[in-house]
Amino acid sequence: MDNFTFDDGIEPGGLRTRNEIKLLVCYLLASVDEKITRSQLCEIALDKGLANYFEINQAVSELVANGSIVSDFFDCEEYLSVTEQGRSSTKTLEMQLPRSVKEKAINAAIKMLTLAKRKRENKVEVEKLENGGYHVTFSMEEMMKLTIYVADEMQVETVKNNFYEDPVKLYSSIIASLTV
Repeated sequence: MDNFTFDDGIEPGGLRTRNEIKLLVCYLLASVDEKITRSQLCEIALDKGLANYFEINQAVSELVANGSIVSDFFDCEEYLSVTEQGRSSTKTLEMQLPRSVKEKAINAAIKMLTLAKRKRENKVEVEKLENGGYHVTFSMEEMMKLTIYVADEMQVETVKNNFYEDPVKLYSSIIASLTV
């Protein structure tokens, strides 16, 4: 039986049955073919209005219980991956998911995984100064280390987020400015 779910937070075109949400979870995990944390999975679905938070978590629990996905813990974080059983079911049923839902989910997952990779490979250190303001230091795998001054915490977050969005852009801009 296909149980209808809570509608809170679901955009028009989002998923409203538990079976659709389970299928989306398996489809997403199979498509990116990389372990995703439960919180990342929820963020993807919630950010795009694809499903309700509580229903996503319930769907994940049911998929783990029936062997369609596996849950592993690493560094106090739960990572999810699809099993062969989940892949097989997804291949059979994926056409039931609207194309727009699949595209939104995959694009959001790729963006999130790319950002996570950038955060692993590049570092931002923040030092609060005694006389006010902050030093923010950006590091790119031994290619560059740059420290700038910013006035407040809001600027710290802005420059940090912009750096993680495209660290190569900052590096390229600096090199171009210094060599042209």
